[in-house]
Amino acid sequence: MRGFRFSDYKPGDSPKGGFDELLKLFSELLNYTAGDAAEALSWLNELDKQYKLTNNEYGIGNFIDDLKDKGYLTEDNKSGEFKITAKTEQTIRKSALDEIFGKLKKSGRGNHNSNKSGVGEEKNADRREYSFGDSLDQIDMTASIQNAQINHGIGDFTLTDRDLEVEEKDFKTLTSTVLMIDISHSMILYGEDRITPAKKVAMALAELIKTKYPKDTLDIVVFGNDAWPITVKDLPYLKVGPYHTNTYAGLELAADLLRRRKTHNKQIFMITDGKPTCLKENGKYYKNSMGLDRKVINKTLNMAAQCKRLKIPITTFMIAKDPYLQQFVREFTEVNGGRAFYSSLNGLGEYIFEDYIKNRRKTVK
Repeated sequence: MRGFRFSDYKPGDSPKGGFDELLKLFSELLNYTAGDAAEALSWLNELDKQYKLTNNEYGIGNFIDDLKDKGYLTEDNKSGEFKITAKTEQTIRKSALDEIFGKLKKSGRGNHNSNKSGVGEEKNADRREYSFGDSLDQIDMTASIQNAQINHGIGDFTLTDRDLEVEEKDFKTLTSTVLMIDISHSMILYGEDRITPAKKVAMALAELIKTKYPKDTLDIVVFGNDAWPITVKDLPYLKVGPYHTNTYAGLELAADLLRRRKTHNKQIFMITDGKPTCLKENGKYYKNSMGLDRKVINKTLNMAAQCKRLKIPITTFMIAKDPYLQQFVREFTEVNGGRAFYSSLNGLGEYIFEDYIKNRRKTVK
């Protein structure tokens, strides 16, 4: 007999302590330990004691050996220090992508739809009559033959250019994105870890662009007292510092990076939980954490306006609920003409995913 036979699912039947299960947990722990393999393994040991993750046949020692044998971990022969490898870094990015965005199929020509139709790359629902210059692959042969039969009859079949029906195609756009991540001290204040979700979103976005939109570009900028670019490889090791929030410096660097890109569509995504509190003037830091400092705020708003003149919209993902901070973000967004999302940490990835994929902005000419 062909078909499927179903039985009750019993969670206890699934094997415990296998390499794949432990690798997923190890990868997740690395996000919280800023890539410190020894600390992640120490946590894994404690979790094993509490939840009995391993069994008599496969222990944490076996898992560590497998990590080294499979190229996920290296050990310094002199100091005995463990370090993760590039393979582990990629595994962390893929895990973040699966967790936040779901499993996505790779697309060789992944780009973003614009609001223009014509000679493009992806078919849409629009139809029109053939005109000189249309490519053959745009012609809907089934509809064209049907038109010929209606127009000329079946007995003496004739197909003319007036019978041809063409499928419209959407243009595709390339997008250059700068993701700004706030690494000021407030990102770990009040007992809430905000930097780890931000890192996971950045890694997932990087993996998404690499696999689904390989022609797009992503630059990552972190900002505290100063701002500097980091690579995707740096993300697992990113930590919050004893910094104030120099949003102006972050925007200035992001705009400079986007100026160098040859693409028409450019955008900045900014993840922050606090207000701008810092500027750098003549090599010295001007700081004020007490409320909204007029000097800092006005210069930050001026930079937002400058980005607007450069046709660079800024999407702010605000992960704080203070009303006066949200009021600042609203003003900032109005000056730039961008958008703002007031997101919880759990919804941060979904917001960024939707905003990046839909790409509702008009194509800049």
